[in-house]
Amino acid sequence: MARYTDANCRLCRREGQKLFLKGERCYSGKCALEKRNYAPGQHGQSRKKTSDYGLQLREKQKAKRFYGLQETQFRNLFDKADKKQGKTGDNLLILLETRMDNVVFRLGFASSRKEARQLVVHGHFTVNGKKVTAPSAEVKPGDVIKVKEKSTNSPKFKEIKEMTITVPAWLAVDVDKLEGKVLAVPTRDQIDTPVAEHLIVELYSK
Repeated sequence: MARYTDANCRLCRREGQKLFLKGERCYSGKCALEKRNYAPGQHGQSRKKTSDYGLQLREKQKAKRFYGLQETQFRNLFDKADKKQGKTGDNLLILLETRMDNVVFRLGFASSRKEARQLVVHGHFTVNGKKVTAPSAEVKPGDVIKVKEKSTNSPKFKEIKEMTITVPAWLAVDVDKLEGKVLAVPTRDQIDTPVAEHLIVELYSK
């Protein structure tokens, strides 16, 4: 499967806002967006008028980059959201939020979604007692996500035990046990990702 291998900070600069792709670096003075708050490339500082299509495209690209998905993955998820009852945009964000890698990130077990994805692929987590290695796996209310027993002694997870973690209202976490639980399906107002999902719906509806 194709994956992005260029500098992550270029993506934040292209979208004009922090996508929090580099974990702690994004909160420090080392953040590239704070040093160079304009798009990358030789024409990055030029002013351009953006069309309606351009706005819709940028919103889709931003959502893809926030959650670390490629085009085909994102389109398939949109089609799935479109078939569900309710608002397609809300459904899309809910499907993105309930991906295994995003839930691991939201529980505070990783500093970024990229790191969460890597930890899941390497088999550090179980869901309801069964090992899960697919970052795209969908979690559901009642599911318990836990760090595998063999992984709890790693420096990464020992450090997490010393942290105070705040999670969204639809999740619960027990840091001492390195365990989290999905309490409910997130509602739109519980998803703080700054994405105008209606623009993505408009783009794909053309």
